[in-house]
Amino acid sequence: MAASGKSTVVLKAVKKVAVHFCPFEANTRSIREFLVAVGSEKARSTNLNCEVTPVVKHDKSEPVVDITYVDGERLLMKSANLTSDEMLSVFKARCTAKDPQAQTTAK
Repeated sequence: MAASGKSTVVLKAVKKVAVHFCPFEANTRSIREFLVAVGSEKARSTNLNCEVTPVVKHDKSEPVVDITYVDGERLLMKSANLTSDEMLSVFKARCTAKDPQAQTTAK
């Protein structure tokens, strides 16, 4: 699974990614790594209309990734007990399922 974090994130099927976390909590490492992968220049260049928004709170809230796809579907991941590789794996699988061009490329 470690290799999943190294491949490129494609945001073609994504409309918005909101990453909510409290920076003073201990369980935010995975969500920060996810934000770095999704917010990278290379990933953002795959869809210039995709909004990647970090929402930094100081309220001891649980770290959450809220993803809205172009077809209106939403994916909410609570990352307190997930690794960044697990989150990226689910995210990439859902993006590939929603993008017919990515499906043919994967085959």
